[in-house]
Amino acid sequence: MSGASLIVLQHAACETPGLIADALQGCQLQTIRAYDGEPVPKELGRAAGLIVMGGPQSVYEQEKFPYLLDELRLIENALRASKPILGICLGSQLLAAALGAPVTKARQKEIGWHKVTLQFEARHDALFSRLPHSFMAWHWHGDLFELPRSAISLASSAQTPHQIFRHGVYAYGLLCHLEITRPQLLEMTKTFADEWKAAGLELPALLDPTEEFLAPLQEIGSQLFHRWASLL
Repeated sequence: MSGASLIVLQHAACETPGLIADALQGCQLQTIRAYDGEPVPKELGRAAGLIVMGGPQSVYEQEKFPYLLDELRLIENALRASKPILGICLGSQLLAAALGAPVTKARQKEIGWHKVTLQFEARHDALFSRLPHSFMAWHWHGDLFELPRSAISLASSAQTPHQIFRHGVYAYGLLCHLEITRPQLLEMTKTFADEWKAAGLELPALLDPTEEFLAPLQEIGSQLFHRWASLL
């Protein structure tokens, strides 16, 4: 794994790989910021894997954000090449769409700290088999996806039936944020303040539980992303 090159698709300045980058120390991360005008590669080439981060865009806004079509093609290229893929939030929605699943607006946004419960199938998964049955995770999404026909659902929340899924052996989609760091979390609440205000939330309700839940989540995320790195 050391020295491997990976492509990272980033969609917002505050939504960086976070703990994922920590698990990939020694690897070369080529970050593509298409939202800032950087071109999306047509194929992975020699890259060992693909990481697709979250962002405020929606999969169905391809006319507004035409680079999403380029990203979908790159994900399809990675799938055909059986390269490891990790999709976070919007990244999981793009992965689901590339696999043929509909992505639609949810009835309400899922923002803040909410419990995630692993499904039975997660007990036999290479990444999730030794993780707690349930844990509090950080969420920030207004869209959800149907489970791709070829995928296995690994986790759910009270509001969202498919929080995490796996396609084949190497492709994972995580709607929730297990990569989050404290600076990222704080920056998200600032950058996307209009979203939590529109949802009728208060800032203390978002931030106060962080003291209790962030450290356990980061321990889980660190284990998870180190295991994903072993797939490279």
